[in-house]
Amino acid sequence: MEQGASAEQGASTQAASSDRAAPAGPSTAAPTAVCLGESMAVLLPDRPGPLEQVENFRLSVGGAESNVAGALAALGVSSAWISRVGDDGFGRRLVGEVAARGVDVSAVAVDPHRPTGLYLKEVGGSTGARYDLGPGRSRLHYHRRGSAAAALSPALLDDPAAVRLLAGARLLHLSGITAALSDDCLALLRVLLAERRPGRLTSFDLNWRPTLWLDRDPAVLPPLLDAADLLLLGSDEGEAALGTGDPQALRRRFPSPATVVVKDAARTVTALERDGTSVTEPALAVEVVEATGAGDAFAAGYLAGTVRGLDQRRRLRLGHLSAACALTAHGDQAELPSEAVVAALLNASPRDWAATRFSAGGIVSPVLPAAVPPGPALSATAGPATGGGASDPRPATSPALGAR
Repeated sequence: MEQGASAEQGASTQAASSDRAAPAGPSTAAPTAVCLGESMAVLLPDRPGPLEQVENFRLSVGGAESNVAGALAALGVSSAWISRVGDDGFGRRLVGEVAARGVDVSAVAVDPHRPTGLYLKEVGGSTGARYDLGPGRSRLHYHRRGSAAAALSPALLDDPAAVRLLAGARLLHLSGITAALSDDCLALLRVLLAERRPGRLTSFDLNWRPTLWLDRDPAVLPPLLDAADLLLLGSDEGEAALGTGDPQALRRRFPSPATVVVKDAARTVTALERDGTSVTEPALAVEVVEATGAGDAFAAGYLAGTVRGLDQRRRLRLGHLSAACALTAHGDQAELPSEAVVAALLNASPRDWAATRFSAGGIVSPVLPAAVPPGPALSATAGPATGGGASDPRPATSPALGAR
C-alpha cells in the first residue's frame, strides 16, 4: 500500500527541492486550467497476455491529472500540470512527454531523494493462459510507495511557480487519487478546496482506486467531494466507495457542488444541477481497443466544454467524443477528429447521435458524408463546436466557472 511521509517530512522535502523539471516556456500568461496530482512512468508489454509471458516492455508515461491536462491542451484549453518527480530518468521522461503535449510543467518539482512512481500495464489477449485477462481488458500494477509525488503538501503554496499558475487559473482539477497517497497530499487537497477564488472553477474526479485505500480511511473523501464546484464520478465508483451509484442519491449526498456528473459506464452520463435540473446523454457505440484513459478523456472533454461555455448537453457530448477516441486507441492519450466532424456530432439530433459508431478504423455517423478516420485534434479556434459563430481562440466565459 502506498504511504507518504509525515506532514513535517513532506513539507521539509518539498521546501528543500527547489529544482524545476522544465522552464516556464516563452509565454508568461497563466494557463486556463491547472491539474494537480501524481503521474508515473509506465511499462507497456510488447504482447497481450499474462505478465509472466511478456518478454519486453516499452517505456511510456501516464497518470490521471496529467492525462486530463494533455487532453485539455489538445482540445485548445491551455493547461498546466503541478506535481513532483524523482531526480531520475523516469521523471525526466515523464516531464518531457507531458510538456510535449503542450502542457505547462514549470511548477513540477524534482525531488532529490524520492523516486518517480512506476506502474506496469497488463493487457488481456486470447492466449488461453490461465491468468490472461481476456481481449479488451487491462490491469495496472502500481509501484508508487514513497514516491516523490507522495510528498506533495501545503508547502506547495509557498512555491512561486505553483502560486503563479494557481492564481491565474480559471479551472483547477483535482482527484481522489491524490488524497490516498499520503497525509501530506490529503492536507494539500483540503487547503486547495477550502480556498475559494472568484472566477475559478474547482473540479474533483473521485477516481476511486480501491488498492490505494487498503490501509487508509476513505471516510476522508465525502467532505472533499462536497467541497468542489464540479464533481465527477462513475456510478460504479459511487457504489463501491459511497454505497450508492444512483445519480439522484449522489446529488442529495453532495448538495454543495454546482454540478454533479455521474457516469454510468458505457451507457449514459447524467449532469445534475444544484437547482434540481438534470441532463442525461447516452454514450456512443464504441468498438473498444483499450479502456485505460477513457475516464480522464471524458473529464477533459467535459471540462473543455465547460470553459468554452457550451450548453450542458454539448459538454456531455464532448466528453463522450473524447472518451470514444481514447477507447479506440492504444495508450492513455488520443486525438479527436477534425473541428468540422466534432461540430457535426455535437449538433447531431438524438437519433443521429445514437446511430454514430466509433472504431479504430474511424467514425460512421448519419451526420457525416462518409466514414471518417482519426484526424487532428480539435484546436482552440473551433468556433463551430460552440454552436456556430466566428472562431475565437479564447475559452468562452461560463456561468459555471466559480459557481458555488
